[in-house]
Amino acid sequence: MTRVDENPLALLPELLLAGSAVLGLLLGAWLPRARQWLVGLLATGACLAGVVAAAVQAGLAAPTTAFGGAFAVDAVTTTARIVVLGAAVPLLVLVAGASRGHRRETEYYVLLQLAALGALMLAGAADLLTLAAAYLLAGVPGYALAGFARDARGTEAALKYFVVGALLGVVLFTGVTLLLAAGRATGYPALRAALPEAPGALVTVGLVALLAGPLFKSGAVPGHFWVPDAVQGAAPPVAALLTTLPKVGAFAALFRLVSGPFAGLPTDSVPWPGLLAVLSAATMTLGNLAAFFQDDVRRLLAYSTISQAGYLLIPVAMAGRSELSQRALLFYLAGYAITNLGAFAVVCALPGARRLGDYRGLARRRPALVGALLVCLLGLVGTPPTAVFLGKLEAFGAAVDGGHAWLAALAVANTVASLFYYLRWLAPALLGPARPGAGPDPGRPAALTAYAAALGSLALGLAGGPALALLDG
Repeated sequence: MTRVDENPLALLPELLLAGSAVLGLLLGAWLPRARQWLVGLLATGACLAGVVAAAVQAGLAAPTTAFGGAFAVDAVTTTARIVVLGAAVPLLVLVAGASRGHRRETEYYVLLQLAALGALMLAGAADLLTLAAAYLLAGVPGYALAGFARDARGTEAALKYFVVGALLGVVLFTGVTLLLAAGRATGYPALRAALPEAPGALVTVGLVALLAGPLFKSGAVPGHFWVPDAVQGAAPPVAALLTTLPKVGAFAALFRLVSGPFAGLPTDSVPWPGLLAVLSAATMTLGNLAAFFQDDVRRLLAYSTISQAGYLLIPVAMAGRSELSQRALLFYLAGYAITNLGAFAVVCALPGARRLGDYRGLARRRPALVGALLVCLLGLVGTPPTAVFLGKLEAFGAAVDGGHAWLAALAVANTVASLFYYLRWLAPALLGPARPGAGPDPGRPAALTAYAAALGSLALGLAGGPALALLDG
């Protein structure tokens, strides 16, 4: 009998999150409706403890793997842990403000934690079977959250999200099967050694099929179809979750794939860098072009997150070709997460303002909230000194360093073009006449979250030098 000697503390952040979700579900069955917020408080404590555990673990231990090499604990996993768990805290605040007193309030908190846990498992997966299981864990809670309100919009959002996710999940499992047949293994190190000797056609088909899953989670072409309808139909806190947590896990998983089992493949027979570069170009361009004509603020942010996925694919495509790729991706993910959450927090704070015209004259009534919106939207463009600016700069540098200057030039052009649709939102809010009685007062928890996210985006951008030095591994 083979002796299994694994240290479960290697997965302490994940264990804290899973334990909190299980305990919260049990508590929710006994707590009165007025005390369901205690489950949210428990979840917040677990996320904060997970951030501390991930940071301490990174400082004390060298990069390693756990459970037979199925889960990697390195700089990519650590950064994803801190970003996902750190982003889950403001998401819990937004959820608490939207679901307080709801008869299923506990389920909201538990599903959010399970979605975050799935994102963490995606980020650390170093085995195809772990990746497939993490895909399901990250997806099923999201499907339930998208239709949580059980209204017409939410039901449609959940259905479209589920159908696309199920279809591309089948494609992902097909890719796992083909690569298992080609490499006779599922672990990334074994695949890296075996795939270069396998039939090129089989490996290529398996690679393309496998990429379908992470591309769906990230909202990149061709797995982007669900994003606009799901974001528009789901509750704003859920939309913020769907465009943040799965994206972090998916891009970490993509980076680990292309820098691991795919790194040794001959690019003349399996041209994965060119494929990812083309997908990056298509994603950023499609997202920006579609956002030009949006009047609904949620659909605008949905297409914005598609375009951001295109920029984030640049360092993934440059993995193994540029030394800047890892830190560019990880810093960009952190900057995107906090900035995107800030923009959605403003939407949560003004639930009655669904269209661009509803924000007209908002600066005269809510100057601080418009200031947060200004920082977050210009941050998504990539305006200094916000965090996304430095992330984009690193990503563009990685493209040039990796021999894809054309991709960097296209990304710069898309960045300039994206300013148009963000200004379509900001101009009425800043310059338009005040609309008396237009909409309710902003929700306090959501407004405070927006202020904190805007300040966080600026702070991370200003502290970019030390942060980038840590992300090199």
